[in-house]
Amino acid sequence: MKIIDLHCDTIMCLTELGPQAGLYENDLSIDIRKLKAANSLAQFFALYLDLGQVENPLEHGLKMADRFYQEMEANQTDIRPAAGYGDLCSNMAQGKISAFLTIEEGGALKGELANLRNFYRLGVRLITLTWNYPNEIGFPNCQEQFRSKGLTAFGRAVVGEMNRLGMLIDVSHLSDQGFYDVARLSQKPFVASHSNSRAITDHPRNLTDDMIRLLAQKGGIMGINFAKDFLGGTDISRVADMIRHIRHIRNVGGIEVLALGSDFDGISRELEIHHIGEIDKLIRGLSQNGFSEGEIEKICYQNARRLIQDCL
Repeated sequence: MKIIDLHCDTIMCLTELGPQAGLYENDLSIDIRKLKAANSLAQFFALYLDLGQVENPLEHGLKMADRFYQEMEANQTDIRPAAGYGDLCSNMAQGKISAFLTIEEGGALKGELANLRNFYRLGVRLITLTWNYPNEIGFPNCQEQFRSKGLTAFGRAVVGEMNRLGMLIDVSHLSDQGFYDVARLSQKPFVASHSNSRAITDHPRNLTDDMIRLLAQKGGIMGINFAKDFLGGTDISRVADMIRHIRHIRNVGGIEVLALGSDFDGISRELEIHHIGEIDKLIRGLSQNGFSEGEIEKICYQNARRLIQDCL
């Protein structure tokens, strides 16, 4: 079974750990050895920015992008950057894992479309419009006061420019009204790269049934997040809870809307699936709970591959 994971924060961790840690093998949840064990087709690597911690998000984003490309160069026998579907196919034909570069926090753009275009030129192909702070694009969903606030004028311009360039718009973390603004404005499918079902676990980071249906109607996908708080509030992130969310999302939006968005290396390590190399625990769990091989393939990689082909 091939795997495409839409979100991890491994580059942030490697940047913080410094040169003594590397992407080939480390103590994190994602490295190349673990990706190979998982039979990974592609991994999306986020440049994660905390606006409460970094003075200059653009500068910090560029620093992490440099670390990403250092790791790509050092490990080019196993993994290669990918900027679109053609790269994905070429890398697969050569037996290489594809690495898609993303940004988690639209504040990295500092309110300038020029910065969006420059990140595109650097290979960024997905942007999570907000994290947990308001920015020039819009508002997060982590506080009640922001949930009814939509995209700003700049945010609406970002949606249009990302459509034009061929970039994936990611609504994970975005306010509820921001989600509906993206659904209304985007001319292409969009994603919730690491979000679960709010009907199953009432967390503001999860999507309502109405959102799931709308995302599916637009041809988008949502990546199941492995964080325990988004799954069920137990002491550990459990496969059983992932399957509960997956079953509900399938019943609401159809199998075509489902994907994986682990959030590895950005979440608590209290995990039944400790790292990407243990993703077979989820595959076995789905099979044992009545999901067909075709359905599991769609969740694990086919839906994400289709979106890459449609949008990149």
